[in-house]
Amino acid sequence: MKCPACGHEDSRVADSRVCDDGAAVRRRRECPECGKRFTTYERPGETRLFVVKKDGRREAFDRDKVLQGLSKACEKRPVSRETLEAAVDEIERRLRDELAEEPPTSEIGAMVMEKLKEIDPVAFVRFASVYKEFRDTDSFLKEIADLRLGNAYEVPAATTDEQS
Repeated sequence: MKCPACGHEDSRVADSRVCDDGAAVRRRRECPECGKRFTTYERPGETRLFVVKKDGRREAFDRDKVLQGLSKACEKRPVSRETLEAAVDEIERRLRDELAEEPPTSEIGAMVMEKLKEIDPVAFVRFASVYKEFRDTDSFLKEIADLRLGNAYEVPAATTDEQS
């Protein structure tokens, strides 16, 4: 493994641990040249997952985008990074297992909303306000009322004005 600090072509493994419920191996490595330590993750190779944007473009699924959206919604909330990573893992696993090869981004947004509803209601409303494009306070109040009543979020039908 190439050292990210000095570019040396070799490194030694200092520690290995299974992570993501056995789906990956986390390795702490050390460069013999500069002594820098760094972490790598090994995952089994999988076919690339593509998503369809609202304008019809296809692009590779990017778990970091999903994690960023969750992190933004949970900003300054008592939600750990591990909880968010686990949510992204579950969303990606569901996409690979349950949906078509190229799910629309609206499906991913709906899955994120489902997870946020379980994780943190305030983060859910934050995400919903952007995802559903709230235009006024009545939209917020309706979403909060639905949340209090335990109404499940309905996945919108795929249309030409899906969220990207």
